[in-house]
Amino acid sequence: MARIKRGNVARKRRKKILQFAKGYRGAHSRLFRVANQQVMKALRYSYVGRKQKKRVFRKLWITRINAASRLKGLSYSRLIHNFKKSNIGLNRKMLSQIAVLDTSTFNQLISISE
Repeated sequence: MARIKRGNVARKRRKKILQFAKGYRGAHSRLFRVANQQVMKALRYSYVGRKQKKRVFRKLWITRINAASRLKGLSYSRLIHNFKKSNIGLNRKMLSQIAVLDTSTFNQLISISE
């Protein structure tokens, strides 16, 4: 049986991983085995982070809406309930932007929903 050398394929695979590991400290960016472990870990973290980012931002928007609505004497849940009842279909991201940047419009929305 003939010997098969896979130098080109193996080198490309290793170079790709080491390219990903650029900027890591010490052996984590230079040695393939260590770099491979770190790259796999980093890819897992980035996957999880993309999911968490959505949760974190929604939490932030809700906090901002709550703070703005409490200035008008309403709790967040009561405000959302009023919006649903009066068919105001703004999402939380837009509501928080309005609450932070344009308080007069936010106050008008509250008065419409009551």
